[in-house]
Amino acid sequence: MKLHQTNSHAFWHAILLFSINLLCLLQPTTANAPTNETDRLALLKIKESIAHDPYMMLSSWNDSTHFCNWFGITCGRRHQRVTALDLQGYKLRGSISPYISNLTFLKFFNLQNNSFYGEIPHEVGHLYRLQGLYLNNNTLEGEIPSSLSNCTNARFIFVLVNELKGKIPAELGSLMKLEKINLARNNLTGGIPTSLGNLSSLRSLSLAFNNLVGHIPNGIGNLKSLSLFTITANKLSGTIPSSLYNISSLQILSLSANQLKGTLPANIGLSLPNIKKFLFAINEFSGPIPVSLCNASQLQMLDLGYNNFLGSVPNNLGNLPDLQWLSLTDNYLGRSLDFLTSLTNCSDINVLAISINQFGGILPKSVGNLSTQLTELYFGGNEIYGTIPTTLGNLANLISLTMEFNLFTGLIPTSFKKFQKIQRLSLSGNRLSGKIPTFIGNLTQLFLLELYENKLEGSIPPSIGNCQNLKDFDISENNLSGLIPQQLMGLSSLSEVLNLSHNSFTGKLPFEVGNLKNINNLDISENNLSGEIPSSIGNCLSLEYLSLQGNSFEGSIPTSMASLKGLQFLDVSRNNLSGSIPKGLETLPYLQKLNLSFNDIEGEIPIEGVFKNTSAISVIGNSKLCGGLPQLHLPPCPAKVMKPRKFCSFKLTIGIMVVVLSFILFSFFLVLIWRKKLKRNSSSLVSTIELLPSVSYKMLYQATNGFSPNNLIGSGSFGS
Repeated sequence: MKLHQTNSHAFWHAILLFSINLLCLLQPTTANAPTNETDRLALLKIKESIAHDPYMMLSSWNDSTHFCNWFGITCGRRHQRVTALDLQGYKLRGSISPYISNLTFLKFFNLQNNSFYGEIPHEVGHLYRLQGLYLNNNTLEGEIPSSLSNCTNARFIFVLVNELKGKIPAELGSLMKLEKINLARNNLTGGIPTSLGNLSSLRSLSLAFNNLVGHIPNGIGNLKSLSLFTITANKLSGTIPSSLYNISSLQILSLSANQLKGTLPANIGLSLPNIKKFLFAINEFSGPIPVSLCNASQLQMLDLGYNNFLGSVPNNLGNLPDLQWLSLTDNYLGRSLDFLTSLTNCSDINVLAISINQFGGILPKSVGNLSTQLTELYFGGNEIYGTIPTTLGNLANLISLTMEFNLFTGLIPTSFKKFQKIQRLSLSGNRLSGKIPTFIGNLTQLFLLELYENKLEGSIPPSIGNCQNLKDFDISENNLSGLIPQQLMGLSSLSEVLNLSHNSFTGKLPFEVGNLKNINNLDISENNLSGEIPSSIGNCLSLEYLSLQGNSFEGSIPTSMASLKGLQFLDVSRNNLSGSIPKGLETLPYLQKLNLSFNDIEGEIPIEGVFKNTSAISVIGNSKLCGGLPQLHLPPCPAKVMKPRKFCSFKLTIGIMVVVLSFILFSFFLVLIWRKKLKRNSSSLVSTIELLPSVSYKMLYQATNGFSPNNLIGSGSFGS
């Protein structure tokens, strides 16, 4: 009986202990473990590290509301812990607080498009649940923390457009769940870690615009899920791993602006069936363009420019229905232009560039059947001859058309008047003849018009004044003549180049040249212009290069040129200029070259400013110049004595002053003498009157016989 009671007591004691333990397990987490209070305090620390909040986005971060309701914060429903911090695009400025590591439930951390500075804290590596890190477009510096390798759940890492430096941590190759990583537009150095070839889930890898060196690791070819791979604008070299060309999932492959070499596989269009953007420009690739590219039916952009490709362009590129961009610029391709006809099937093409190659022959009329979506067409730097097809006028949406440095002859087609959207037109370096068409004035969107080095004649049409957007106008080295129209000089939009040199323009340089307040380079050299250089040229305050040589300008160099504070180059040689060198030229702070040679300039050469450097100036052919630095070997200027004419004038002035002063003194003495005499005569007269006898009227009447006329002395106005 006693034993039974003992067992019963033990049983109930065990039940009690179990219940107590169960209750303990149900109690809140102890203070030593992270809680939602830890999250609140961490967020306040993060707020403290933000120095500038222009939109007051963090004004809700206070104790008046639960932190899960603060702006940019997302909490999990179960534990009320912060799972997302999103403050992108609010112009916040500050540093990233290391207290971010206390947000242990954080999955998404987004501060992109702000102005955060400083380093990425290594404490970010404590965010074991982190899936997305978005810090792009800030000013972060320092190295990418290797502790990120602890974020084993990471799927997206975006730190592009910052100022990060150092090497790409090899430890990132352990993040097996990583799908996208973008480290572009930083200052990263070193090579591409071979460990990145282990990221079997990787779909996008962007390392563009850094300073990476070395080769592309062979392991990159193992990333069978890769759809985007871009290493543009680095210093990578060597050949492309053949395995990279076998990633059938690739849609964007951009290797431009490196030092890569090699040839393209013959079957590339078959091994990359999903490729959309194939960008290999500015490298050292060579060999032919594979015909199989036409099998990459989704291809939208094909850029092989600035390489060493040779041979013919495949005639079947017209089988690429989605092609929008084709650039083959600066290679050794040629000579046939037959492929242009096949491109008429590409209804979406908007950019076609085949400049600087070896294409020859006549430009086919079928070029006018290219897509009306075409906005940019570049044919320059080839050996295409014949007349320019009038069918080009069908491409009415062209914004840019360059055909410079070919062998085109004939007139500028009148069909070009249809180019109402054209902004850039270059026909330079051909053999075009005839006049500049007046319809040029109707192309009011033009900002660049280059017709130099042709055989154009006639005058500049005044209608050019309608091109109010024109910034660059170059018609040098033609056979143009006549006056320079005032309408041209009224184009205040001209801000880059106005070049009328090496023609036969006559007359004066219009005073309206002063309206070109924004012009950088003005060249009217080697013409037949005369008259004085307008003083209004001093209003061209943006001028850096001014070429007036080889004309018949006369008079003095305008002193207003001293206002051209940005002037770097000035040439007025081979004119008929006279007078002295304006003192203001020596005050121009950026003037590096000054040519005054072969004029009739006289006087002393300054010794300050550009005149300190004798190799920067030329004054030969001006026999009346003197002085300057000894290296110029000019005679010394004569001593500054007063010229005879001035001396005579001075003597005459002194003589006149002496005569006037003498006259004044003489007059003064005469007045004194006269006043003294006047006083003496007055006293004498008084005494004489007093001595005269008193005579009555009766006595006068009797003495004159009754005032008889016989006694008159004379008669007249005042005689009687």
